[in-house]
Amino acid sequence: MSDTMILVAGLLLPLIGTTLGAAMVFFLKNEMKPKVQKALLGFASGVMIAASVWSLLIPAIEMTEEQGGVAWIPCAVGFLIGIGFLLLMDTLIPHLHINTDKAEGHKSKLSKALMLILAVTLHNIPEGMAVGVVLAGFSSGNANISAAAALALSIGIAIQNFPEGAIISMPLVATGISKRKAFSYGFLSGVVEPIGAILTIFLTSLVTSVLPYILAFAAGAMIYVVVEELIPAAQDGEHSNVGTIGVALGFTLMMILDVALG
Repeated sequence: MSDTMILVAGLLLPLIGTTLGAAMVFFLKNEMKPKVQKALLGFASGVMIAASVWSLLIPAIEMTEEQGGVAWIPCAVGFLIGIGFLLLMDTLIPHLHINTDKAEGHKSKLSKALMLILAVTLHNIPEGMAVGVVLAGFSSGNANISAAAALALSIGIAIQNFPEGAIISMPLVATGISKRKAFSYGFLSGVVEPIGAILTIFLTSLVTSVLPYILAFAAGAMIYVVVEELIPAAQDGEHSNVGTIGVALGFTLMMILDVALG
């Protein structure tokens, strides 16, 4: 597979995962059962945690060591800036999380459906950045990021985007939106990922020395989404261990993908 094909596949796989998940509105009559939703949210959390460590933070450490720098500095700085960036976006952008009627962010008169879409779009940003920065590292010839490692991350994000696409589109139907529109909104929420990835690739190509910082930034942003949104939603309501089991399965799968393919 040529480098161009790897880049195209890496950019499109996460969007394909979201699109297939959003298409579930045409096949499932009702909203997902709470336990299924919790398991899938937990699974997505596990994938993102593992991706943050194996695909982002570890390569950032290795790159810095090869450059003769202090290994923990780019990771710590980038990670905290990534957390701070998503915290700022979370504070400013009006959005509504799943299973709640209380909007977050700046006060707005936007519809419930639109704020649900904004919530998913907001947490798709770091996923797109993660894919973009890893693809940028691969295309620059960095020895710490192979073609297989770049594709492993895209595949992992695509797998966890499938349930996310369904989880965002199906509740929209419950608000009175047609299935066709719900699918379209779910698809559009995923478009931010390849756009974010392309912008990250462009930024990284301008200043290759900041690659470890951007890797850590993407990791921090992804961990923020996990802690702020996914895990609380997976543990919401009646107590259940299914969300925790989902985290374990998602983490293990992403770890296997990264180690086996990387």
